[in-house]
Amino acid sequence: MTDATSTDQAGTSLQGVTAAAGFRAAGVTAGLKASGKPDVALVVNDGPEAAAAAVFTSNRAQAHPVVWSRQVVGDGVARAVVLNSGGANCFTGPFGFQTTHMTAEAVGDALGIGAGDVVVCSTGLIGVGDQTFRDGVLRGVDLAVAALDTEGGPAAATAIMTTDTKPKQSVATEDGWTVGGMAKGAGMLAPGLATMLVVITTDAVQTAEQLDQALRAATRVTFDRVDSDGCMSTNDTVVLLSSGASGVTPEVGDFQEALTAVCADLARQLQQDAEGASHDITITVTGAVSEDDAVTVGRSVARNNLFKAAVFGNDPNWGRVLAAIGTTDAEFDPYAVDVSMNGVRVCHAGAPDRPSDEVDLTPRDTQVLIELGVGTHAATILTNDLTHDYVHENSAYSS
Repeated sequence: MTDATSTDQAGTSLQGVTAAAGFRAAGVTAGLKASGKPDVALVVNDGPEAAAAAVFTSNRAQAHPVVWSRQVVGDGVARAVVLNSGGANCFTGPFGFQTTHMTAEAVGDALGIGAGDVVVCSTGLIGVGDQTFRDGVLRGVDLAVAALDTEGGPAAATAIMTTDTKPKQSVATEDGWTVGGMAKGAGMLAPGLATMLVVITTDAVQTAEQLDQALRAATRVTFDRVDSDGCMSTNDTVVLLSSGASGVTPEVGDFQEALTAVCADLARQLQQDAEGASHDITITVTGAVSEDDAVTVGRSVARNNLFKAAVFGNDPNWGRVLAAIGTTDAEFDPYAVDVSMNGVRVCHAGAPDRPSDEVDLTPRDTQVLIELGVGTHAATILTNDLTHDYVHENSAYSS
């Protein structure tokens, strides 16, 4: 079983997207953020291969960088990813798409590659995309190109943060090859086959088709099951790049395992840094007639504000769990369902079991087990509680 780590044995930051051979990265300050913090990142694949795959938001309202980047990865080739925080460049009209195109051209000109091989990602406020924003992004490209380094992963991970409180990186190292990644996301975390901005790199030899298949399989059971607040972003992008620099072609299953481990680790980091959260809730559904049913049931609970508010108040109100399940079209008998919270079965066969005061919900890590008892399939959804801090942050920060 492959394990991914977010810190090395000394407790210091890993290299993230530059852990794999053949990659350079940078994170710089271009003045897009009023805070003066880093806001433009660049990841470059120096090869020898340039295979790529990506998944994007399923939101029908898509930012200009998403529209551009879909076209870029269409041929399975990408040589660089440029990312900015401090502005989503979404709903900014033709000027915004021109800005995205100009950004890719600036990266291409500086690196001697085609603009059509440059993925562009943006994050921040929707509706931000004026001349000042464009000038800042282009200035950031120049600064980032000059700062590119084989140890630039941590700087890049820092530059893509918005309301994140910490950078998010992960690495899985196998026999002669590596998968590394970085992610950002603390709000608007709901599935759209991405749910955030993520760049993953590998020096394993992989074709674009292999990358696409592996990435979709990994995101399906990791990023697609982070449902922190039920709000889907317009900019969600997960990009996977292969340099082939290790010269090693791993077995399909081994690569899938390592990639999924990195995605799962990053997904957990996103959950643990969700805006204002005081509980990280893991909802496991078992005994479903299908995996889709298990996901549907878990997601119905994850998006139930009454349940999330109860957890915030350390109240094991299992009745709200059953009420949420009852809104789905999943197959189950309400009077055959068991519910456990932090190891205590509070509901058995749709009726009270152990006293609720036996459940301790004060730890941040909260486990909810829902046993439907009608099949053999299972799924896990990651969510958070609904807190005063979440409401305050999203009323004070325009989004």
